[in-house]
Amino acid sequence: MKEALFSKGRELGLLDAASVVAVANLESFNFFPARGIALSHVRDEEKKWGIPILVDLKGTLGAAPWNLPTKTSSVLLLDSQGALVYRYSGRMKDEDQKTFFQTLGALLGREIPEESHP
Repeated sequence: MKEALFSKGRELGLLDAASVVAVANLESFNFFPARGIALSHVRDEEKKWGIPILVDLKGTLGAAPWNLPTKTSSVLLLDSQGALVYRYSGRMKDEDQKTFFQTLGALLGREIPEESHP
């Protein structure tokens, strides 16, 4: 999903049209020496993707009001007022990615074409 998001953003010149806020849940690694190793991995991912990655050491996003699952990835789309318009947790199937990109395109006021598969 990350590859598709950044690839489409580059292709369509939309990287500045929306903000990506990445958060790594490191609650289960919040002890010495695991915390340092996990934080080092997060910093490597920041360099790879070119965006800051926030760290949740207490599992805060797993509690209200977000209640995100702590054992899998989640994707949220918020509109310009911060209202939740799309939410998905787990590994996205192709049809779920299609819905995500349609919703993102609607928020940006621009159609995001599907990738062509040879």
